[in-house]
Amino acid sequence: MFYLAAAVSDFYIPVSEMPEHKIQSSEGPLQITMKMVPKMLSPLVRDWAPEAFVISFKLETDPQILLDKSRQALEKYRHQVVVANVLESQRTSVIIVTRDSQTPLSLSDEEVAQGMEIEEKIVSYLQGQHTAFIERKE
Repeated sequence: MFYLAAAVSDFYIPVSEMPEHKIQSSEGPLQITMKMVPKMLSPLVRDWAPEAFVISFKLETDPQILLDKSRQALEKYRHQVVVANVLESQRTSVIIVTRDSQTPLSLSDEEVAQGMEIEEKIVSYLQGQHTAFIERKE
């Protein structure tokens, strides 16, 4: 099982392009060009571990596009699960998306008050999904 936590960013500035010293504001406005972070999901699924149970994450700020983007990721990368969440509610609810299902997981107000984290529900649910995946492979 590969549990690929969400990328911190889809963009970066290569070390070779970083300034050596502090950028001075007296030099006027600043324009930054960033590079795309290489996507590792494709080679992982296709080349490195084609028999693995692979879980990725999809974080969006617009709930209207979340499920479509999650399904597009499943189609593009051919892995098993996307944990989809919206930035505004990322600590309390997610949707587990597979090719043929979507399962919402949420914390109740009582669970939040008790200090439970959504990851507990995610991991518990995915353990069951992983077990079923292994059994289908045998």
